[in-house]
This record gives sequence, structure tokens and C-alpha cells, in this order.
Amino acid sequence: MAESGFEGFEKRLELHFTGNEPIIHMGLRQIDLSSLEQILRTVHCSIVSSVGNHFFDAYVLSESSLFIYPTKIIIKTCGTTQLLKSIFPFLHQARSLGLTLSSCRYTRGNFIFPKSQPFPHSSFKEELLYLEESLPENLHYRKASVIPSNLPSHSWHVFTAADDAALIHRNPEFLYTVEICMTELDRILARKFYFRSGDGKAGNSIGKEMTNLTGIGDINPSGLVCEFAFFPCGYSMNGIDGDRYSTIHVTPEDGFSYASFECVGSVYDDPDDLVRMLKKVVQIFRPAAMSVATTGASHEVWALVAGALDPLGLKCRSCAVDEFPSAGSVVFQTFTARRK
Repeated sequence: MAESGFEGFEKRLELHFTGNEPIIHMGLRQIDLSSLEQILRTVHCSIVSSVGNHFFDAYVLSESSLFIYPTKIIIKTCGTTQLLKSIFPFLHQARSLGLTLSSCRYTRGNFIFPKSQPFPHSSFKEELLYLEESLPENLHYRKASVIPSNLPSHSWHVFTAADDAALIHRNPEFLYTVEICMTELDRILARKFYFRSGDGKAGNSIGKEMTNLTGIGDINPSGLVCEFAFFPCGYSMNGIDGDRYSTIHVTPEDGFSYASFECVGSVYDDPDDLVRMLKKVVQIFRPAAMSVATTGASHEVWALVAGALDPLGLKCRSCAVDEFPSAGSVVFQTFTARRK
């Protein structure tokens, strides 16, 4: 493992709001581009590409992704970004639109280079103190936990907060989130995420080539992909399909290679769709180790994960579950290639 390098593991923040029905129609999507850019400068990242549809807007960032729905914001950033500093300005923008924060969820894995993280991300304790000070008092159902595993390099940090309404009306759409963190990527496959020497094309066009070359475009063929390639290496994409998003981020360098995949599903979906996506993702990267955090799903969903990965040579090394207000159950599984 390298002593220093780019931090691939993302920090992820999800904010849910409530408000009057006429305002909700566009809601947070009314935040103008200059205000978004100002918030992202506070976090130390910027917008490099974007796409939207009838349901939400998706932004590829210089460090990961931002999704804005009428009453929901999801932002995940890698590197040495200061993600939690986005809370105050997002709350300010929401209040100006007549929206009130009803729940919050913050998650992340283990940083590869924890000593490189700036305030307020130098430790989970510091992050929790910042969250407690940043969130309004009406979110009084709060819980924080570090879900362990048998792999020292993988554990799952979770903080949730919710008000009374969010606790009563928990997950009315029966959606779940799957967050996958992969390390020690296959070196040959990782080389596909490097710029070719002498190629003068822009990040958007090179990103599209990487999407096609690697098979990422086949993960969800019905979705629209917005991608970007970074110089000299690295790749990010957001996929949009109706009101669902997916996202991939790749740090391919030897010694600290990392890739993440995140998607949203429903308990009413065909389970074969999730299995097919998981298999495709693993085949694209062939990680030596990976973790899968499933939030808000039934037993049947996370049981599918191990069944999908086992035929690909990934053995489940640990499985732990914890329960959180408004977020429901969080199941954290770790896997390693049988060659290890």
C-alpha cells in the first residue's frame, strides 16, 4: 500500500426536506448554478458535467457526484474535500425555498489515507461533532455507529438524524441504496481508465470512450450516462433512469486503486436486475477486496448480494447489521477474492 496518494473512498451526505406542495414541484432544483458552484467551492470541488430529466438533476463533480431532487440532495465527494461544510449553505438555500430539513444520513468507508483528511474529516468523532452542531434541533432522533468487518481496511461509518415526521413516514416508496467500495483493482482492467499518451480529446469525449470500452454502459442499458475522464487518469459517471440514479467513480493508480458503485432499487424490482448489475460491476473491475452496504432493504435483497458475488470468486468474509432511525436497517458485507 502506498504511503500517500489520491483518496478514493468517498464521504456521502443525504438530506431530505419537507415543504408546501406548490413549492415542492421544483423545490431544490430551483437553486441556481452560481449558488451551487459557491457551495461546492466551500467543499473544494466543482462541476465538470451535468444532465437532468423530469425527476432530478445529476452533476459529475471534480471529486465525485451531486444529485438534486425537489426535496432531496445527495452529495458524495472523494479526495480531501470538506463535504460536511456543504450542510449550512444547503440548509440556507432550502429555507429560502420554504423547505425544512426532515432527515439526514452521512456514510463513508475507511479512508486509505486518513492523516491527509482536513477538518472536519480527520476522524469520525470530529465529523460527528460537526454534524451535531450543524443540524437543526428538530432532528432529535440521532444515531451514530461504526459497523465493523473482518477486513481491517473496510468498516462502515454511519450517522443518521430524523424528525418526528421522517420517523413516522419512513421509506414510503420502499427504496433501498446499495453502496459498493472496491479496492485492489485488477491492474490490466484499471489501465483502461488512463488517458492515452498524446490524446488531445476533452474529458467528456474520453469519458464516453471509457464507458464503452469498459462495459460500464451495459450495466443499465436503459439509463442515460453522463461521464467524465480525468487527466492523467480517473473516471466518474452518473446514470439516470427515470427517478433512479447510479454512479461510478474510479481511482486506478497502483498501490491505492479504488472504484465505487452506487445505485437505488425498490423492493418491488425484479431481483435478477440487481444480481445482473452486481455481476457486471465486479467483472469490470475484478477487485481483490470489496464491501457492500445496503440501506433500507429487506433480508431478501442483501442475501442476493452474496449469491451474486460467490460465483465470481468473491467469498463473503463478514456480514453485520444495524438499525437506524428513518434509514432503517444497514447491512454491511465484505468480500475478498478467493486467491487472497
